[in-house]
Amino acid sequence: MEKFGISQSVARVEDKRLLTGQGAYIADTAPSEALWGVVLRSPVAHGALTTLDLAAAEAMPGVALILTADRLSEAGVKLPMVGTRVQNHDGSKGAGPVRPLLADGRVRFVGEPVAMVFATTRAQAQDAAEAIVLEIDDLDAKLDCAPGGADLHAGVVDNVAYDWAHGDPRAAEAALASADHVVTLRVEDNRIIANSLEPRGCWAQMEDEVLHLSLSAQGVWPIKGQLCHHLGLAEDAVRVTTPDVGGGFGMKSMGYPEYFVTAAAARLLNRPCLWISERTEAMLSDNAGRDLVSDVTLGFDGDHKLVAFHADVLNNLGAYNSQFAQAIQTNLALKVMTGVYDVGTAYMRVRGIYTNTTQVDAYRGAGRPEAIYTLERAMDHAARALGLDPWALRRKNFIAPDAMPYTAPSGETYDVGEFGRLLDRAEVEADLAGFAGRRAQSAARGKLRGLGLCYYIEAILGDPSEGAQLLFRDDGMVELRVGTQSNGQGHETVYRQILWELAGIDPDRVVIVQGDSALIAQGGGTGGSRSVTVQGTALRAVVDETIAAFAPLVAGELGVDADAVKFEDGAFRAPGVNRFLTMVEAADLARASGQTDLLHQQARATLPGRSFPNGAHVAELEIDPETGTLTLDRYTVVDDFGTLMNPRLAEGQVHGGVAQGIGQAVTEHVVYDETGQLLSASFMDYAMPRADGVPMIAFFTEPVPSKNNIFGMKGCGEAGTVGALAAVANAVQDAVWDLGVRQVDMPFTPHRVWQMLRTAA
Repeated sequence: MEKFGISQSVARVEDKRLLTGQGAYIADTAPSEALWGVVLRSPVAHGALTTLDLAAAEAMPGVALILTADRLSEAGVKLPMVGTRVQNHDGSKGAGPVRPLLADGRVRFVGEPVAMVFATTRAQAQDAAEAIVLEIDDLDAKLDCAPGGADLHAGVVDNVAYDWAHGDPRAAEAALASADHVVTLRVEDNRIIANSLEPRGCWAQMEDEVLHLSLSAQGVWPIKGQLCHHLGLAEDAVRVTTPDVGGGFGMKSMGYPEYFVTAAAARLLNRPCLWISERTEAMLSDNAGRDLVSDVTLGFDGDHKLVAFHADVLNNLGAYNSQFAQAIQTNLALKVMTGVYDVGTAYMRVRGIYTNTTQVDAYRGAGRPEAIYTLERAMDHAARALGLDPWALRRKNFIAPDAMPYTAPSGETYDVGEFGRLLDRAEVEADLAGFAGRRAQSAARGKLRGLGLCYYIEAILGDPSEGAQLLFRDDGMVELRVGTQSNGQGHETVYRQILWELAGIDPDRVVIVQGDSALIAQGGGTGGSRSVTVQGTALRAVVDETIAAFAPLVAGELGVDADAVKFEDGAFRAPGVNRFLTMVEAADLARASGQTDLLHQQARATLPGRSFPNGAHVAELEIDPETGTLTLDRYTVVDDFGTLMNPRLAEGQVHGGVAQGIGQAVTEHVVYDETGQLLSASFMDYAMPRADGVPMIAFFTEPVPSKNNIFGMKGCGEAGTVGALAAVANAVQDAVWDLGVRQVDMPFTPHRVWQMLRTAA
């Protein structure tokens, strides 16, 4: 137990397979005879379709089928895609314009799918797509994230998708009016692209009367529901699977047109069909992340305690409602609106804006990184504007440990938290006392040095319930079926650890089964840092069910009453009996005695409340004022993830999250020109973070176990990104504050930093 159980840094079991070319991704699992799909995409941002002539393309070699909106409709496929709609502050629903699977009379962003060609080879499909005669009458493009501009959708006034609010605006305004100090800051959060290592892709085929769709995703069940909707199929006529996934980051959690069009083609042709995105195609069509502007006002009393928080946010949705988009910067961002601070009154208003750009939806963190970035930038700016120490201002306003459980202005109830303790640890580990000396050394070399702090908190999201199944196979292996979906996080390792801890099942015997709607009827997928917390609780439930089911059988074998049998130290035991049975031995006994119904156990569990990972990120950087070049020199993280199932995996998740945060803060940026053309559609133009731009990351934990799950876990998948954005931005602000620079916005490329310094000079 000590070597392989929970809280041990067990090496990832999946790495040998994945790092030696034995992974099975979409391209590896597709039928060899599958037709290739290629999408014809709109070359303009906004326009009316006037000509779509397929004759020449259909006559080309290898072409089996070309689908358009009209042809899908003729085949009985429903065109409108699903999209959440939030409630506006006046009680009405957010806008719900139709987003068709393929453009239907009008295009609204560069890259919108217009037609899809299926041919014997990819090259043949590409040639045929290029032969389609497509003519579009250009319309004015709407690109700014503000109400007004050219109408994108009939009936949507000023292109405002929703106007949502939380809190009492009058109470917030009154508190600000009576505050001793009021500080306002505009915070821009730049648009980014997920750029998963494996691009999106799918294949589909008919298997007898069942349509099988396999795709690179973060959960099969929502996709199955959407596929049944679009094609009008019963649930038992559809199977959705997901093989190994090369990164998701939230971007792969929702449905996309290509999946359902490929499935429709496979059904119409009764032949396997395959589509895999190319990199530039992904940059044009994958749902983007972030892209919002927030005006934040903080009010403080004479003792610098927070009395009011007011935020007015504009959120760029892109051309349509993506699946979760309207919920991201509203209901999800709300969870951590006021962070770890005890605020008197709070009000947040968010307006979603349609623009002629690719859709914006969930990206690592889904609303929480944006909310925390905005809040922590404002807190840091307020401290400097008021002549205070940014660390001291935070300490003064932390929610006290004895105030837990604490109901925040958002309505969320934090179960536990010792924020001051973590900040104290961060101060030591980041060597805050030595910063003045390091800054002086930088100044002697003509460089600017800054140190930035972010204290983040996030809320674990998604379905609070999850299921698990244990199947004891005849070959001696134990199949664990789960409702989550690994995208590279290490689920296969940590679930084996939990089973070893709870059931004493040798990790080498365990086979993890995920992402198959035919074997697992229901699941919440992966997202919102929910997987280990929720799935681990479900594992406990199914182990308890299995113990209870096996106990009478074992009692008979040991010659004792059923209530005398206990499961301890990985085996069934009874007082006064020297013999014991492991769980696998009990399964063998059930098989030998003909009680095969005991060999398949399942259970569901529901968490009573969320958990709230939190922690302090400290970034230290140096800027060359002559060139604007930024160099991250030191990075320290002190996290509270509660009980860690596998510290090594948690640290790896933090490293990856911090790297993504640094990427957005320093290099990554989506750029459109005035006509809506994407200028950053390749890795020559869109700068991903590189190894030499990410410092060594010092990682420490100060666990305060959650009370809302049996293990005390808190989830860690998105924490690195949530904390990194503001830590880096605040370090830049610290470096340039004394030069008179009062507005710093990501990304901090050399050119932008140089411009900030020149403007201040």
